[in-house]
Formats: sequence, structure tokens, C-alpha cells
Amino acid sequence: MTNSTQPVFIAFQANNDTLPIIAAIVEDNPNAKVNEMPALVKIDCPGRLVIRRETVEEHIGREFDLRELQINMISLAGEVDESEDEFVLEWKSQ
Repeated sequence: MTNSTQPVFIAFQANNDTLPIIAAIVEDNPNAKVNEMPALVKIDCPGRLVIRRETVEEHIGREFDLRELQINMISLAGEVDESEDEFVLEWKSQ
């Protein structure tokens, strides 16, 4: 884990499939800022953004494979560290 405060972001298509994912991200990242645009939702976060499979499953009401994020993902900024349980964006080196 890094102590960087350099911002990271992830952007998704704005649709019904991404609403519970966005809610889960906001729940697990209290410093995240959601920016809604006509066809896109961009989530900015200083330093580190974590997407937890368990939290997404609670919001979506079914089992969720974090690889499903890529279906509606438009873009991201940050270094990715991915496991079966977490998708982490952060800048590890400055």
C-alpha cells in the first residue's frame, strides 16, 4: 500500500448495471467523488480506490466476478492490483 494522495479514477458507462457497482465503490471509499455525465460516471479518489467483491455482491444481490467490471468500464487512471476479492487502483511510485 502507498501513502500517495495523487488522484486515481475509474469511469463506467452510465446504465442500470453500473448503479450497484458505483454504490459499492462509494460505500468502501468515503473520499471518493462521483461525477455523473450524460453517458458516463467517473469516480475520482485521492490516493487509493478499492472495489471489494463482497460489497458489490451485497449491492447487486448475486455472486460477482470482479472481471465483470470490464464490461462497462470506459477508462481508469492508476496502477491496478487485482485479486479475486479486490480491484485496487493506486499510484505505487512517484
